[in-house]
Amino acid sequence: MDKLGRILMVEDDSNDVEMTLAALEEYNLANEVAVTRDGEEALDYLYCRGKYQSRSNENPAVMLLDLKLPKVDGLEVLRQVKTDDKLKMIPVVVLTSSHEEKDMVTSYKLGVNAYVVKPVDFHEFVNAIKELGVFWAVINVAPPGSVRK
Repeated sequence: MDKLGRILMVEDDSNDVEMTLAALEEYNLANEVAVTRDGEEALDYLYCRGKYQSRSNENPAVMLLDLKLPKVDGLEVLRQVKTDDKLKMIPVVVLTSSHEEKDMVTSYKLGVNAYVVKPVDFHEFVNAIKELGVFWAVINVAPPGSVRK
């Protein structure tokens, strides 16, 4: 598997980050996973600002986005991404604990590609990440502007 995409993970829960990274690594599903811990940092990453100003400006193959984030919430990150011509082609998967219908409806109205409620069970969580990783980093054809290494 040498055509794996770069994943941007926007998640403030350290346990969820660790489990996701472990699942992706166990199944060799990403060459690179960039982790940002809040919405502001995610936007800095996407716009190559602040500590990310020297990163290559290619878009990730997919963004895994939590909704309940500090500083800038996930819905606002999604809104900015999907209204920016340079970013709107990035596939965004909301990966959240929110079962709230309004969050789901708003996410889809803003252009999210998938909405996944995090399973509480560890094995279910790992399985969900494995399936997400296989689809978005391997099977899905990335939009123009993202780099496959």
